[in-house]
Amino acid sequence: MTKDNPKMIKNGGNGTAVGNALRWLVAQGKTVAQPLLKVAGTITGIEGLNELGNMIKASTELTELDKELLLKELEQDIVREQEITKRWQADLNSDSWFSKNIRPFTLAFLLINMFVFIILDSSLEGFKIAPEWISMLHGLLMTAVGGYFVVRSGEKVAKIIKR
Repeated sequence: MTKDNPKMIKNGGNGTAVGNALRWLVAQGKTVAQPLLKVAGTITGIEGLNELGNMIKASTELTELDKELLLKELEQDIVREQEITKRWQADLNSDSWFSKNIRPFTLAFLLINMFVFIILDSSLEGFKIAPEWISMLHGLLMTAVGGYFVVRSGEKVAKIIKR
């Protein structure tokens, strides 16, 4: 959430199920520990979600019903992360050249577009890009670059561990 728009979800996305549930609890006037909210705003991956789950279980400010709600929402987020990982692993195990290379090509395409927009914006008088396109490109770049490099690093570590 941003200070100028408290309803805005980080990176303009839909947010995580547990993050949305926390926002809903706060909107209902419930007290939620600041450290819990801070961690919820920065989590990435299954390990981060598990850490958040431990914090929810240990919270003394949340009622048992609120904890149960948040943990159910957290389960949805973990399943979603696991399914994304499964899809990426299936792509890598495929015999199709295209499915193995779609992530690098997507990343290259988005980065080239970003640089073209930057060059056009700085060289053409009056060239304007609508804020909606900038926001969409930002979200795509964050997802593609973050996902690509995080997953590639994970794949390399997994190969090293397998050996």
